[in-house]
Amino acid sequence: MTPELHQKLTQWRRHLHAHPELSLQERATAAFVQDRLTELGIPFVAGVGGHGIVATLTRRHAMRRVGLRADMDALAITEDTGLPYASTTSGVMHACGHDGHTASLLGAAALLATDTDWSGTVDFIFQPAEEGFGGSRAMVAAGLFDRFPMERVFGFHNWPGLAAGTIAVHDGVVMASGGRITITIEGHAGHAGMPHLTRDPVVAAGHLIVALQSITSRSVDPLDTAVLSLCTIEGGTAPNQIAGRVTIRGTLRYHRDAVKDIIFDGIERTCAGIATSFGVKVTPEIVWGVGVVINTPVEAELARIAAEKVQAPVRRDLAPSMAGEDFAFYLQQRPGAFVWIGNGPLRDGAELHGPRYDFNDAILPVASSWMAEVAKTALASN
Repeated sequence: MTPELHQKLTQWRRHLHAHPELSLQERATAAFVQDRLTELGIPFVAGVGGHGIVATLTRRHAMRRVGLRADMDALAITEDTGLPYASTTSGVMHACGHDGHTASLLGAAALLATDTDWSGTVDFIFQPAEEGFGGSRAMVAAGLFDRFPMERVFGFHNWPGLAAGTIAVHDGVVMASGGRITITIEGHAGHAGMPHLTRDPVVAAGHLIVALQSITSRSVDPLDTAVLSLCTIEGGTAPNQIAGRVTIRGTLRYHRDAVKDIIFDGIERTCAGIATSFGVKVTPEIVWGVGVVINTPVEAELARIAAEKVQAPVRRDLAPSMAGEDFAFYLQQRPGAFVWIGNGPLRDGAELHGPRYDFNDAILPVASSWMAEVAKTALASN
């Protein structure tokens, strides 16, 4: 990659960082991507599954076809970086690096547009709504693989804590599946000085939060992997009134589908027990995710070969993560591989989904070059 292209990608990435948009709201982001694709002279189709965009390049008349994907949405997190290009949208920031993923895919498109040493078709998938809002599912439902019949699909996620520019390729499981849980506890509100006349959902919630942790520690096989994190609790409006209702929200993660049933059974059983013990109504609701991210063997090897071709350090020894990624839904439709590209040292508050996170612009050349090279390698493979 030329210094000029790197500088341009950095400018684009920082523009996206300064103007983040939440899932399902990526109108300006999509417009920016379309403008850049037009600038690069690359044809595209917009409005695929919402704000999704698919750009396409074809060299010669080879029948092989491959997809490259980046996500575009941001998170409802208040930025605390103090950067000159920090978010200008209150309460919203690119805390997961999707700005960098989008810029990297634009860079791969730019590289392949000027490279004549390949044949076939490459589809560049700019996906909205990755952060738990079903963007990949929506694009597939909108006919992604029928309208753009790619044989394989590849993607990456930046990875804080992994040396900058190092590419981690997993054999098999890469990231977890899971779901979002909402638990509603309905009691009987009343005067805080007369608790015997109430049914306190706050006390019930405290016992429930502690009890639910026993599911992963006592119901799931220690050799399996599972996470149950309860992340928000809402209830009450006055310090001298016992609330009538409490809502708890969180997330579930696992690597094997068999663990899903164990977690679900444990949640229902524990909620029922707390309801009986405290005389309240406890209703759990779980919205399950799209599945585990699992690399297919041939495509994982193509990812490794491409990493070596761009002279990036390669790691094959990293354990899978309990973070989730809706790239899993593409891998349920087509073979492919999802890699991690190191973002550099992990700093306090600068981890993924942290308020001081920032994508490392120094890895843009590696990320764009790897995406371009894995497409070429896949198109050239038997």
